[in-house]
Amino acid sequence: MSTTGESSRRAWVLVITSIASLMVVLDALVVATALTAIRTDLGASVTELEWTVNAYGLGFAVLLMTAAAAGDRWGRRRVFTAGVAVFALASLACAVAPNVATLVAGRVLQGAGAAFVMPLALALLGAAYPPAMRPKALGVFASVSGVAVPLGPLLGGAVVAGISWPWIFWINVPSGAVLVYLALTRIEESRGPDRAIDLPGLVLITVGSLGLVWALVQGNTAGWGSTEIVGAVVVGLLAIGAFAGWQRRAAHPMLPPHLFGSRRFAAGNVVIFFHWGSALGAVFFMAQFLQTGLGYGPLAAGLGLVPWGLTTAIVPQWAGRLVGRFGERPFIVAGLGLHSLAMVWLALVADPAVGYWAIVAPLVLSGSGIAMCLPAAQSAVLTSVPPQLIGKASGAFSAMRQLGGAFGVAVLVVGFTAAGSYTTSETFTDGFAAAVVASAVLAVAGALAGSVIPRRRG
Repeated sequence: MSTTGESSRRAWVLVITSIASLMVVLDALVVATALTAIRTDLGASVTELEWTVNAYGLGFAVLLMTAAAAGDRWGRRRVFTAGVAVFALASLACAVAPNVATLVAGRVLQGAGAAFVMPLALALLGAAYPPAMRPKALGVFASVSGVAVPLGPLLGGAVVAGISWPWIFWINVPSGAVLVYLALTRIEESRGPDRAIDLPGLVLITVGSLGLVWALVQGNTAGWGSTEIVGAVVVGLLAIGAFAGWQRRAAHPMLPPHLFGSRRFAAGNVVIFFHWGSALGAVFFMAQFLQTGLGYGPLAAGLGLVPWGLTTAIVPQWAGRLVGRFGERPFIVAGLGLHSLAMVWLALVADPAVGYWAIVAPLVLSGSGIAMCLPAAQSAVLTSVPPQLIGKASGAFSAMRQLGGAFGVAVLVVGFTAAGSYTTSETFTDGFAAAVVASAVLAVAGALAGSVIPRRRG
């Protein structure tokens, strides 16, 4: 293939996978400014609102490793395309949902479709670009995904104010159809070298992920010391432990244990767990703070989050270009440090009477920090493995990200309910302050994990 043809092929892969990731990340965030409308329209409780967010993460996290293995076996483009189609159909189910239970079921199915999109998007991207070009491509990929941060709450607010909340899901149907067509006509098929399916490993990692995520999303409702939650945690941990042991003996492991011998691979996965936990938990509460705490309408709340989100669309491109020169460590540590500082700042100024301009600076600081960290964490994981293991590495990375998201929302809800409630704007603000402090703590944990990554890439 000519140089021009190769460049064109890579460009199409980058465009299609980036737009697909935008759609997937967007639906993790677009409900943020629609939560108040959903609560009013469907009579949802705070627990049910948490489920509308975490149900998506549940379906997502549980199937990520399975999706990566399926891509290696049956073709990454084929599995990616199937994931987009399932995601679009699940969005249709969410759009017509008559009650909270149906909406939550649709969100689980959406997450399942997303699980077959994100790791395969990263695998297709990693296969298309050589290691030297990968950090820059990942910077663009992260930047496009980052557009979801300002666009999600803003789009959700605009749709809720202008039409109604179901339309935040309707838009995925035509978008998914276009992506399916482009993927089938513009991306070449690729497979991993290990096409055997590790069935025992697949069962163990699915059970382990389901147990842990179930405990995280149900803990605040059932009680963290209840039999249900303790049992789910025990089953999840035992299954994960059995999975780790099996991978050392399996002829065709889903996740080769030797990958964790790399500090960059291991630490990068821990970083994304705490990064996304802190970020998704913060988004869950910040949009509600603008509405319930400060009295904004859904559109105004979406506009209010734009300064925060714009940085996540701009900063990753800059960070992606520099990661190859300076390594991942400084961008992870500095980025999560800035985000943590911003969360503490918001906790100190949070008040029902606070003016909007008093929270703009911490919003920008937070968004900049989150955006600095993401491409660096991706680079640490995906450039520390040989090309033939890109699919497995992207599956592990995406699984840790979604597990972190469920963990983060659960932790912040614990902080919120311990200090506040939805009763009045004052009680909500009290809970919000506690929640963002918890977000800061998660960010610090991620920064500490990032500090062990070597200063420069090997």
